[in-house]
Amino acid sequence: MRRTRLFALSLCAILSVAPGLRAQESVVRKINDFGRFDDWCLREVKESGIIGGNTKYLYEFYGDQDTLVTGKTPFKAPKDYLWRTNNVLAIVAGVVKTNNTVFPEKRGDGYCARIETHIEEVKALGIVNMEVTCQGALLVGVLPEPITTTKDPMSKVLYGVPFTGSPKALRLDYKADVGNEVIRGTGFSKLKPMGYPDYAEITVILQKRWEDEDGNVHALRVGTGIERIMEDVPQWKNGYEVKVHYGDITSQPFYKEYMGLKTDSETAYHALNSKGKNVIISEDGWATPGTEPTHLMIHIISSCGNAFYGGVGNTVWVDNVQIVM
Repeated sequence: MRRTRLFALSLCAILSVAPGLRAQESVVRKINDFGRFDDWCLREVKESGIIGGNTKYLYEFYGDQDTLVTGKTPFKAPKDYLWRTNNVLAIVAGVVKTNNTVFPEKRGDGYCARIETHIEEVKALGIVNMEVTCQGALLVGVLPEPITTTKDPMSKVLYGVPFTGSPKALRLDYKADVGNEVIRGTGFSKLKPMGYPDYAEITVILQKRWEDEDGNVHALRVGTGIERIMEDVPQWKNGYEVKVHYGDITSQPFYKEYMGLKTDSETAYHALNSKGKNVIISEDGWATPGTEPTHLMIHIISSCGNAFYGGVGNTVWVDNVQIVM
């Protein structure tokens, strides 16, 4: 009788954990499957006539090369697609504009993703003449469309998905052309060379988030894996791993300032609170090792500086991005 009871209790414990494990495995599978970058789709958008009326294409890495979605319909992620590029549709004061910084590129029998920093021009004779520095990015999360203003650019991206696991690393193939001079291009003044280089960055972060009674979102940093690509990598590095370190890493020999908590409102991550309001995620501290996270964030960027600042020409190619458990 006692053995039967113990077996029953053990079975109940296993069954209570199983749904969480299945959810975690599902997130890993979805991220890893699309991280092969072999299936891309196109969105065809006709920009407003006032800025030239050109037909532009926005890429996302789901679907297939024959998929073509036309018009200015805002992006809606298909089932199981947790990734997002920052290839985006903007409608500002009724003017339709696009920006594409992530492209498919042939690699062997399939494709990889090419992420680049470039200058986007918006010109209409006698009306507007803007040049904006645009950084390329892949991310796990949401970038709602359309973009309606250039104010507070960090608030446009909602980083992360629910996740409770403890991954060892983010594994990927990559090569890079980096170190180009930062050009400030806000669109409201002439392009300005800043005199210092810019680099690409690979980030995987785990947070434990919660919301207070006023709707503010707080977080503890559970796990950190952040590396800057600070030299050209002309040949593919295959199976490279960005390791995830748990707890407070500030005393570790590998620690760099850019790995720290996001406490500056200009660089902090954003999320929607329970009322659907876009708010800053306040990283209040480092979690103790063993703390279970609530969210996983991944982003790979061609420029590591603030919005509208970037090393024009910086390019990073990535393929086979996987979470390693």
